[in-house]
Amino acid sequence: MSALPDVREVTVNYFAAARAAAGTATERVEAGNLGELIGAAAQRHGPGLAKVLGVCSFLVDGVRVSDQDAALPAGSSVDVLPPFAGG
Repeated sequence: MSALPDVREVTVNYFAAARAAAGTATERVEAGNLGELIGAAAQRHGPGLAKVLGVCSFLVDGVRVSDQDAALPAGSSVDVLPPFAGG
């Protein structure tokens, strides 16, 4: 018997260009790790968001995470931050 995938529901908060590309500020996504979240969001919202996600930083419960294999705790909050211009 195979094990069920380790999938958790997390809240995704999109900012700036990511918000515009996703067409929403916040949504719930099922993902076990950051890479799965990126893939699910890109599939849900299309190539415009996929392109933006490629240059974004990600905060998981306020902590910067760059490893796409990083596990996402159930109920966590992931902030999607594109590069910002200005100073």
